[in-house]
Amino acid sequence: MNRIKLLTIIDDDEVFVFLTTKAIEKTNIVDKVTVFHNGKQALTFFEQNFNKPELLPEIILLDLFMPVMDGWQFLEEFIKIQPRFEKKIVVYVITSSISPIDAKKAKTITQISDFIVKPVTKEKLLDNILKL
Repeated sequence: MNRIKLLTIIDDDEVFVFLTTKAIEKTNIVDKVTVFHNGKQALTFFEQNFNKPELLPEIILLDLFMPVMDGWQFLEEFIKIQPRFEKKIVVYVITSSISPIDAKKAKTITQISDFIVKPVTKEKLLDNILKL
């Protein structure tokens, strides 16, 4: 099993962030978890650090519904700057949306590895992380 140096959660739900962070920490396969509470914070970070692969995550867990900049808006901008990154970043959408439209839209975006509907079980979450 490969170690994951950095995993980023982009989500404004404090309970989800707390529980997910704790579950990930218990696996001992992720060195560090970083959190952004909206897409704008995360995008600013990625724009400022695109050429510093040691600061970029291997995995992003992305919520769709957040204030300031939602997950769709984040993805639109992230896709534009991603070619400048010096490492591959896997994106999982984790959302409370049960809309078939959102699921279908996510399937058309090649940067999205999976579309997971909340509430997500610890097993489902860890199963996806361990695929890396």
